[in-house]
Amino acid sequence: MTPLACAVATPHASATDAAARCVRAGGNAVDAAIAAALALAVVQPHYTSVGGDLIALIRAPDGTITTVNATGFAGRRTDPDQLAARYGASMPASGVDTITVPGAVAGLGVLHGLGAALPWAAAAEQARDLAADGVPASASLVAAVHGNPALVMSDPGLRDVLAPGGRLLRSGQLLRQPALAATLGEIAREGPRALYAGPLADRLADGLQARGSVLDSTDLAEFEPAREAPLTSAFLGWDIATSGPNSQGFFLLEALGILERLGSGIQPLAAGARILARIFQLAAQDRRDWLADPAAMQVTAAQLLAPGRLDQLAERVAHARHPAPVPPAAPGAAGEHGPAGQRAPQPAGDTVAVVTADDTGRAVCLIQSVFHLLGSGVLEPRTGILLQNRGSAFSLRADSANRIAPRKRPAHTLMPVMVSRGNSLAWVIGTMGGTRQPQVQTQLILRLAAGATEADALAAPRWVVEGDPDRPTAYLEDQVAGPAAAGIGAELPVTWIARDDEMTGRAQIARAAGGDVVAATDPRGEGSAQTAAASPGR
Repeated sequence: MTPLACAVATPHASATDAAARCVRAGGNAVDAAIAAALALAVVQPHYTSVGGDLIALIRAPDGTITTVNATGFAGRRTDPDQLAARYGASMPASGVDTITVPGAVAGLGVLHGLGAALPWAAAAEQARDLAADGVPASASLVAAVHGNPALVMSDPGLRDVLAPGGRLLRSGQLLRQPALAATLGEIAREGPRALYAGPLADRLADGLQARGSVLDSTDLAEFEPAREAPLTSAFLGWDIATSGPNSQGFFLLEALGILERLGSGIQPLAAGARILARIFQLAAQDRRDWLADPAAMQVTAAQLLAPGRLDQLAERVAHARHPAPVPPAAPGAAGEHGPAGQRAPQPAGDTVAVVTADDTGRAVCLIQSVFHLLGSGVLEPRTGILLQNRGSAFSLRADSANRIAPRKRPAHTLMPVMVSRGNSLAWVIGTMGGTRQPQVQTQLILRLAAGATEADALAAPRWVVEGDPDRPTAYLEDQVAGPAAAGIGAELPVTWIARDDEMTGRAQIARAAGGDVVAATDPRGEGSAQTAAASPGR
């Protein structure tokens, strides 16, 4: 029998290697994704952690796609009024009050039960070894540490790991995490539920409560990821699947639905970019107005994506009154919209994407993060776990559907994507980028659907619209030019950014179709892509 072949792409070579080792040991796309996710929690703690959240799409060989929503809720003793009295209308960006239940490990456990071929420990032990042996600190980790010195030095747990001996981590310096290694060893032996019930869970809860967190052992024990049908729509003959609320996935389907109604010729780097910029603004407004825990939303995703509503939005986009195009200044020169060539503000946080696809038709798109860079800024020292700050995405306004409340999930940025045609998987696409993820996904899908290779789609220049929907700014990589730059500049203020700026995300794509398995990683980042096959005799 021909050995299984699997494509995998991740944002870090150590994670890709861990995934490939699982495949060579007899694993499949699910094993590869779990191994990569746990490895990333060790080697990229500024982006992700076993103390973070996860949303994934998993595809079975028969074509069935399931969403695993492992986004954690606020603690049962959360007091919205007390938080509002303390902070006003907005949650803080960091600290113990921003910590929600970390759902990622529970989500990986669900994925394992939906099709893994290897024992759970096969993936978890690789991550444990990385934490114990240490890995050279990557450029992005060092940039995050040196860009946030006060956050790192103010927390004893973070300081011990990221500033050993009182000196901030330097590029290439070995990142060792012995407490996290012990935690991962326990998770490897006892299974993913060890983080939620038992001695490890109790240590984590006790450590957080000692810092003033309301989370307790009951919150951890009662958390379960949701298994859901994906949010889907058709676009120019392709079937697009993503995650539903509390995820922002509907933004992507809304943008594509409007695009289809306006004609198939709109491309991100052509004159139609002006239209695309309008669409992104409309979808961002919907996200701000409506996205929340689905139990609290005042409208459903189905209502937002109703054909009649998309027709109306397309009409609104097509007939919007805007001034004639005025090209923004070239990068590096003074221009109509202020000094071009200035760098965008560094994104407050990002995430990691893992994509895998094997030649049986099984695939995973997995997105996980701690939200802002270094999450809450709280690393519980006995467990070595850095906690996310997803609670900062809640509102404190009394009239908001996204107002924080006990056992409520916040509006979320994570949104995995799969594209199919009929019964065949076309692409598995994941990206970092926070609120900009659906814009990056839209541009990648447009390029892939127009015939670009995976590598070319990832390498093409990108741009995004960011900021408050009432005062947005377009951020253009400095290779965006011609009619696209002119059109976008007629719609919005423009800030030019370097190609390596994280504002436009770092994406991964995998494909397994027609007997071929292909993986590609974004040239902007530190990622790597491999195809691996089971060793002979497996």
